Amino acid sequence: MWGGRFQDGPSAVMEEINASIDVDRRLYAQDIAGSKAHCAMLVRQGIISKEDGDAILGGLDRVRGEIEDGRLAFDRALEDIHMTVEARLAELIGEPAGRLHTARSRNDQVATDLRLWVRDALDRMDADAKGLQAVLIDRAEAHAATVMPGFTHLQTAQPVTLGHHLLAYVEMLGRDRSRMADCRRRLNECPLGAAALAGTAFPIDRDATARALGFDRPSANAMDAVSDRDFALEFLGVAAVLAVHLSRLAEEIVVWCSQPFGFMRLPDDFATGSSMMPQKRNPDAAELVRAKAGRVIGALTGLLVAMKGLPMAYAKDMQEDKEPVFAAADTIGLCLAAMTGMMAEAVFDTARMRAAAGHGHATATDLADWLVRALGLPFRRAHHVTGRLVALADERGAGLADLSLEDMQAVEAGITGDVFSVLGIDDAVASRTSAGGTAPATVAAAAAAARQRFLD
Repeated sequence: MWGGRFQDGPSAVMEEINASIDVDRRLYAQDIAGSKAHCAMLVRQGIISKEDGDAILGGLDRVRGEIEDGRLAFDRALEDIHMTVEARLAELIGEPAGRLHTARSRNDQVATDLRLWVRDALDRMDADAKGLQAVLIDRAEAHAATVMPGFTHLQTAQPVTLGHHLLAYVEMLGRDRSRMADCRRRLNECPLGAAALAGTAFPIDRDATARALGFDRPSANAMDAVSDRDFALEFLGVAAVLAVHLSRLAEEIVVWCSQPFGFMRLPDDFATGSSMMPQKRNPDAAELVRAKAGRVIGALTGLLVAMKGLPMAYAKDMQEDKEPVFAAADTIGLCLAAMTGMMAEAVFDTARMRAAAGHGHATATDLADWLVRALGLPFRRAHHVTGRLVALADERGAGLADLSLEDMQAVEAGITGDVFSVLGIDDAVASRTSAGGTAPATVAAAAAAARQRFLD
């Protein structure tokens, strides 16, 4: 490719460190699409002849067919997918192939290819996240009134419903999808025609190639177009936040499937056994989703470090951008599929959830709120009174509802028998009717609204 300048070929070590075909071969469809758009523009602008353009376009279709059929051998001596396609094109059509690279560089070529690939990856990720949302909304609607303990610090806090809990993840995924849309909108500028860094003297039409490839516009600055990878960093950032959300849900599955909790049972096709202990049902799929978040976060960190010290414009360091992007996209796709399968088929032990919701004085906040509403106590005073009653219940090994009215009045004389109306878990859950609250009717309405916002 640069034999006119160099007398000797690269050493074996140089060839090994320089080659990227093992990774960037995944860009073949985007590379050929970009080349076809570039060729068609060159013909329209009179930069190459129609005959050469037709030969190039036909040849590119043949190259793509050979790649997809597995008939094209990838040679590491050709370094990357760009030179692989161009070399095979030359074998197929001869001299016209050499005209394809007019008015472009591998710098704008690879930047275009990767933007196209990331755009497609975002669309796949969005569809997968939407599928998980659909499952969670279905389960939330079915369990809008299923009572379970709500936790802070993994300590029983207040009774909630399972539907309320699941809808929290629907909202997280909604923000993830919003970030995907933002990332897609920002990356949708076409680098093609930026050439190496300074543009070109040929009378190209960058608007035409941008339109042909589905971009909103051509990039505004040729140097920026070829040398920045913030779109890849943003993609990895979006993926990393999504991976963290999936990891949090995976952690809950692991905890809920444990015998001390027993809230959930995974189907056999998402659990594994033990080579030694025949009774075990391990939530390995959830554990692996939890672990794989580290790989996605690592991909983001690795590319940030690779880019942080690069001067303008292109540097070969940027060749390292594709492997973390591809790996993160693959990992997220697998994690979303696993999580969707687990949540669709999981069986919830609603009786056990309900029993656990009554433990740990879960209605203590309801008692404090009642003292404010019924007796007019300042909340801090009500909090103190409730704390004393909780301590008394602990001494007796009882729940708050098990204390007598006389016991309560010994702590706060104004308490009446009406207090018992707020100490049941169903009463506590039903009272939380504020927007975003856990009352069953509120949860059912929230699930319907989420379906409309995210799925319709």
